[in-house]
Amino acid sequence: MTLDQASGLRMMNQPSNEKVKVIAVTGGKGGVGKTSVSINTAVALAEKGKRVLILDADLGLANVDVMLGIRSNRNLSHVLYGDAELDDIIVKGPKGIGIIPASSGSKGMVELSHAHHAGLIRAFSEMRTQFDVLIVDTAAGISDMVLSFSRASQDVVVVVCDEPTSITDAYALIKILSREHGVFRFKIVANMVRNLREGMELFAKLSKVTDRFLDVALELVATIPFDENLRKSVRKQKLVVEAFPKSPASMAYYGLANKIVTWPIPRQPGGHLEFFVERLIQHNHYAEEETSE
Repeated sequence: MTLDQASGLRMMNQPSNEKVKVIAVTGGKGGVGKTSVSINTAVALAEKGKRVLILDADLGLANVDVMLGIRSNRNLSHVLYGDAELDDIIVKGPKGIGIIPASSGSKGMVELSHAHHAGLIRAFSEMRTQFDVLIVDTAAGISDMVLSFSRASQDVVVVVCDEPTSITDAYALIKILSREHGVFRFKIVANMVRNLREGMELFAKLSKVTDRFLDVALELVATIPFDENLRKSVRKQKLVVEAFPKSPASMAYYGLANKIVTWPIPRQPGGHLEFFVERLIQHNHYAEEETSE
């Protein structure tokens, strides 16, 4: 598929989906609670009446459906190989949220070809499912796929916890996205902190480094406290916002959902769902051209 062909594609057919909010939730490293933030926030948004779809963008090590205890017989690999459509693989989660599951333990899904990306574009263009918010739960690290999904979204939410490696990896992710991909605004979630003060101190540590070396704007949008109810909810095989809606962690997720509703959708095409995978394929195409030169 050529760039001209890709630029002619539109991801959604329904007029109502023209105002879909696309949010990438990433973290730079594993173990920061990125997927937990994605799922609990999605349910909190659903309780506010929003139609939410989660794209598990950890294409080779999917875990959204696993964390929700949902068994999916088909995933993105079936779409990419022409055995199903995106609408066919969406599974329902708590409060009616939709999940597009990825494949787990598949090296091939991490090394997708240009043709497979084109197939994913066609799949999005034919979707019938309507929704208001798309949350992209990226993989850990700073792979090309993580960077591509992040740069293609309207808002990039970086989840950090109070560990040196978390701060270092978050900085590395922000640095690459800003210097090489033109992303200059980042929303920060301080996760697993003891209190608001610790969350603000964590944010200050990250901001101090970015302010010194990078031309970016960071915004602290949520501090998620370490909450014993999180462990209890895992034992119940439920999300904390379901099992303990009044717990400190749940209230933080509801607060984040309230903020997300107010985030504006850019008027320009960049970042809209209709250009979501289109921008992904264009970026990879340019990269391939540069490599071949």
